[in-house]
Amino acid sequence: MLAIRGSTSMSELRAATRQSTARTGIVEFDGARGTVSIPCTIADVSGTGARLKLDWSLAFPKEATLIFADGLRKTCRVAWQKRRLLGVAFVDGVASLDEQALMMTEEEQALHRRHLGAQVKAAREARGYTEMQIANLISVSPEFVSRAENGEISIPLHQLTHIADLLLVDLDSLVAGPASIEVPASDAELAAG
Repeated sequence: MLAIRGSTSMSELRAATRQSTARTGIVEFDGARGTVSIPCTIADVSGTGARLKLDWSLAFPKEATLIFADGLRKTCRVAWQKRRLLGVAFVDGVASLDEQALMMTEEEQALHRRHLGAQVKAAREARGYTEMQIANLISVSPEFVSRAENGEISIPLHQLTHIADLLLVDLDSLVAGPASIEVPASDAELAAG
């Protein structure tokens, strides 16, 4: 197992998540001769998208449906493609809490919240805003901003969109961009075993 200690980069967290959370799924889209279904490995799933490994080398459409093993279907658009690796974003934005529970374990959801909170904090600090100022601008309490930035609670999509607009950052980069985050001491013990 990979040990996560102290200040860990998001790429290291993603690598750790990828190793333990790869699962199978199907990507489905309309082809010239009807519906095409391609098996895939789903890795790095989050509330906003996933990284896919495909056993497919032909042209791939800009939009497709990702089908999880339990039958959950999410329409996705391709954010990037590198040969048989795809990064996809969910067309309908952030998945509901019920959908996220089907797509991700509780540990994966916690990692996603911490990543998103770190991204918001970094963007807020880069623009020179305090937690209090952002709280006032999006009509929430400073405690909400603090807890969201620490990954303790989820940020609803409408508030996340408002925050991205205020901080002059693209929502996709806010959600998916790299960030360094502090991993709480309780999570630093993940290496046992």
